[in-house]
Amino acid sequence: MSPSSCIFICTSIVFFLLLHAPLTSALWPLPASYEHGQDVLWVARDLDFQYSIKNQSTTHTSNGTYGAPNSLPALNASSSYILVQAAIQRAQARILNDSFVPWKFHPRNSNFEPASNGTKTYVKHVTIKQNGTDAASVLKPLAGEVNESYTLSITTQGAVEITAVSSIGILRALETFTQLFYQHSLTSEVYCPYAPISISDAPKFAHRGLNMDVARNYYPPSFIMHTIDALAWNKFNRLHLHATDAQSWPLDIPALPDLSAKGAYRQGLSYTPAQLAEIQEYGMYRGVEVHIEIDMPGHTSVLALSYPELITAYNIQPNWSTYANEPPSGSLKLNSPAVYDFLHKLWADLLPRVAPYSAYFHTGGDEVNANAYNLDDTVKSNQSAILQPLLQRLVDFNHDYVRAAGMTPIVWEEMLLEWNLTLGSDVIVQTWLSDESVAKTVAKGHKVIAGNYNYWVSLSPPSCLRFFNLQPCLQLANSSSQYLDCGHGSWVDPPPTPDGIPSPYYPYYDYCSPLKNWHLIYTHSPFATLNFSPTNTSNTTATTPTYNVPPNSSSLILGGEVHIWSELTDPVNFDAVVWPRAAAAAEVLWSGNTDEQGRNRSLVEVSARLAPWRERMVQRGIAAGLVQMIWCEQEGGCVANG
Repeated sequence: MSPSSCIFICTSIVFFLLLHAPLTSALWPLPASYEHGQDVLWVARDLDFQYSIKNQSTTHTSNGTYGAPNSLPALNASSSYILVQAAIQRAQARILNDSFVPWKFHPRNSNFEPASNGTKTYVKHVTIKQNGTDAASVLKPLAGEVNESYTLSITTQGAVEITAVSSIGILRALETFTQLFYQHSLTSEVYCPYAPISISDAPKFAHRGLNMDVARNYYPPSFIMHTIDALAWNKFNRLHLHATDAQSWPLDIPALPDLSAKGAYRQGLSYTPAQLAEIQEYGMYRGVEVHIEIDMPGHTSVLALSYPELITAYNIQPNWSTYANEPPSGSLKLNSPAVYDFLHKLWADLLPRVAPYSAYFHTGGDEVNANAYNLDDTVKSNQSAILQPLLQRLVDFNHDYVRAAGMTPIVWEEMLLEWNLTLGSDVIVQTWLSDESVAKTVAKGHKVIAGNYNYWVSLSPPSCLRFFNLQPCLQLANSSSQYLDCGHGSWVDPPPTPDGIPSPYYPYYDYCSPLKNWHLIYTHSPFATLNFSPTNTSNTTATTPTYNVPPNSSSLILGGEVHIWSELTDPVNFDAVVWPRAAAAAEVLWSGNTDEQGRNRSLVEVSARLAPWRERMVQRGIAAGLVQMIWCEQEGGCVANG
């Protein structure tokens, strides 16, 4: 008997079977409006697409290769063509070559496929109409600047029409289009069993992102682009690259070559300017804006390897936890002219290179440990009254450079809510500690990228781990809900104990165990627990705490990000750790987690769509984790009872 079986028996949970649910609405994320029939259409191998922008037109066929051109042309009408043509090429390849046979989602040995002989109606032509002209910011928009809505219709005669205001809307439509088809197991032909189809769709939130830590462990550029593909399929539109941290500096800065030469884990494990541009451009062509974070003044101890004069409290052992949330300790000095000379060179080199690809730049600011500044020879104090104006000067300096490069600054919430800095009205605040942080941020008039330490965020170990106090860790674990990297055990080894004395860390949980599965992730929304009711959303149950939010402030909540921190994640296990759980957040951000009546969407219905979506992702090369075992999927699902 497996441990999980024991858990089910011991808690008196039994399973009952749902009536088998056909794959009639297995789309991810769920469109805002979706109607369909049951007629079968087949796809012609010479499927072609005609794409027009207002009075201009061109025809795309299966010939040609698009995807990630070496250089992005100046934005004009032909740029929209290139963007959409690249998406057409990818969609065509997906439809004809995904080879997804949905046998897992039908009763064992059932004859679920349409007859492969006889008269067939084919989809031969797709008409794509862009009804608006792309704005200059279409490839690097601020949140909300691009209309991502689209319509998609398929008649029983096989006529397909896609309409959208922008080229990005067309990209989203094509992602949906690819999910409507399956491969026949006998003939390898591709069919759609849902005609006629009518879809009208648009996102709930303008900012839908993944924060990916590429500093604690290294990810090759090809793997980051692999992740961008998965993000685009799930209709995410942001990849936040947490590019540097205390442990390594994997970013080449030609003006400061020692940063990566000494700060990367080894030679070759850093991103050259050309590689970084390729990653960002790859995202552009998929409607995924890649923005960079350089975290400071905390999380900067790696600088001591190349510029030791810039860092205080570097790698204090064994009492690192006095000066940092995780080893190695070390923070940027706050009152040193050398620091500002360094930052001038850093920003002058990096910002002009990333600005063509992103509207945002993240300057960090989380987990500033005041104790480190007792050891800073330019400060010699941990008092907030002394540190606050120094932090204000640092943030102002950084944000002036970001604005001068034509980008909008982002900071972690502590700069606003803990250190009470005065931030420019353009600055976006990223929260991670609580829903209350969202309420406090919008109350101060700032736009916010929502997160909650108890749901979508997984940051450095809290005090319960730092100070070897297990019980608060267990309490926090019970309240934590959506950490993508939780539940894999502690990455910090327990200190030795005398013979015969059990370790207080047994059974060696990590700080946020247990693992939070997709069900829990799906239950949280950026609007959760706030006491207003934005359009097409609903408040949570009455037992959930609410926080005062000024009237008409819902527009300040741009969306949210899920976070994957890499203490125990690398390219080998990344996909299984992130997917399909991040897909659950993707649907919350695109579709919301409530139905048209404002009721929480049934997780049984969600599971019936997420499981086949996971199979499509696996077919496309993403090593995503399971939703349910095959038996459940073939029998229509497994639901707890009792």
